[in-house]
Amino acid sequence: MNPESPFASGQVLLIDKPLGWTSFDVVRKLRHLIRIKKIGHAGTLDPLATGLLIVCTGKFTKRINEFMAQEKEYTGTITLGAVTPSYDLETEPIDHQDIGSVTLEQINQAIKQFTGSILQVPPAHSAIKLNGKRVYEMARKGQTVVLEPRRITISAFELVRFEEGLLHFRVVCSTGTYIRSLANDLGQALGCGGYLSSLRRTRIGSYSVEEAQTPAQFEQSLT
Repeated sequence: MNPESPFASGQVLLIDKPLGWTSFDVVRKLRHLIRIKKIGHAGTLDPLATGLLIVCTGKFTKRINEFMAQEKEYTGTITLGAVTPSYDLETEPIDHQDIGSVTLEQINQAIKQFTGSILQVPPAHSAIKLNGKRVYEMARKGQTVVLEPRRITISAFELVRFEEGLLHFRVVCSTGTYIRSLANDLGQALGCGGYLSSLRRTRIGSYSVEEAQTPAQFEQSLT
């Protein structure tokens, strides 16, 4: 890569992460395409999530923490009537329960509990380090993981629609929020269980996923 290239000097790239890719998969793909070593992303998305991933190159990697600290917006679905150990579809649903008696009013009341400044316990299947180890590695081995609750802010938690056990939502939140934990906690509050079944990050600060390119579109733009 030419050291005078715009990527070497520094750029902010908005990528729409595909389903099944890790955030590092995106960085690795872009690093190969533009042949630059100094590159990183500003905020991990789980493989089962899609949407906006900010990738910084060159001197703009110094702004990664700035982007990570910004407010985020998500849309997605929560499936009610079961739970999973990972709080999403990385693991199989268990403890199935009937949700026939769950009403829209109950859902809206429960959502209010998770709006504003709240304490949230991160999922055991997460990349947080505990005693120097990634907690998801401990959880996968069946080890008990105890994580302390963290203070987060949910600026908006909206029920878009509810049909056939699927709760479609929109969330605006602070950095450090785990939407998987939100799904699990809401299911507990409703007494029927719940897990995150789809997730899309639509905004980070003033950057929208509508401005983003898929890795394939980015590659095409280079030709």
